[in-house]
Amino acid sequence: MLKRFLILTCLLALLVSTFGCEKEGEMEKAGKKLDQAAESLKDSSKKLFE
Repeated sequence: MLKRFLILTCLLALLVSTFGCEKEGEMEKAGKKLDQAAESLKDSSKKLFE
């Protein structure tokens, strides 16, 4: 279950970084915030398994 969640989170981060940052302005800012949130979640999940 957790593995599926992590895969989905990584896939979402990939999609956001691919499509969310192509546009300038507010969408780019929102995409960057989502990228940062996904990275933060990824780092937190790594710490959980250490």
